Amino acid sequence: MNFTLRIWRQKNANTPGKFVSYAVSDVSADMSFLETLDVLNGALIRRGEDIIAFDHDCREGICGSCSLYVNGRPHGPQTGGAVCMLHMRSFIDDSTIIVEPWRARAFPIIKDLSTDRTAFDRIVQAGGYISVGTGSAPDANEIAIPRETQEASMDAAACIACGACVAACKNASAMLFVGAQVTKFALLPQGQPERKKRAERMVAQMDTEGFGACSFTGACSVECPASIPLNVITRLNREYLGAKLTSENET
Repeated sequence: MNFTLRIWRQKNANTPGKFVSYAVSDVSADMSFLETLDVLNGALIRRGEDIIAFDHDCREGICGSCSLYVNGRPHGPQTGGAVCMLHMRSFIDDSTIIVEPWRARAFPIIKDLSTDRTAFDRIVQAGGYISVGTGSAPDANEIAIPRETQEASMDAAACIACGACVAACKNASAMLFVGAQVTKFALLPQGQPERKKRAERMVAQMDTEGFGACSFTGACSVECPASIPLNVITRLNREYLGAKLTSENET
């Protein structure tokens, strides 16, 4: 298979960027998209050119590092998977593939396709923790939790913090991500001590980072590789409103 890759090249956040076209040939249909970028970078090295910077780590759809906008969609044309799980058979032979970084003020470009997504880390640091006693592990059945509650919490905890929800939203909202972080704790007994502060602090940090308001289009959940449900946003709104109505010292 042969492709033309139109890739966003940008030296740093303060330098204007532009699309540059590259031809790649003899690509196997079974190669992943990141492997194709590796092949292209190998060719650039042999030509003495600057390689294309992009983020990756596990390449198994777990870590969320490989965040790219491919042909107008976060993580490409597939649904329910990160771009590292995208294979070249998903594209038409001899076609042009447009590759961009996330486009959000809260995710400034570091170089080329690599963006700074530490805003998510700061949101988690603001409230993504629980107060638990130390010591030996309790018996598994010590705290009875309904199966439906367990599954709902685990569904929210499946978020890989890739930022596809932000990239898909026309307002660059992080509500799906924050909703997932709040929901996974709010449903379980272990998350109750910080429940109110968690919602307040995470939402406040989200606003501080510059993320937009929810656009109510549902694009975030559709493009999410972990298929985080939209109801986590509903729960976030409920948790935040309840916290603010009974808040004593949070601003």
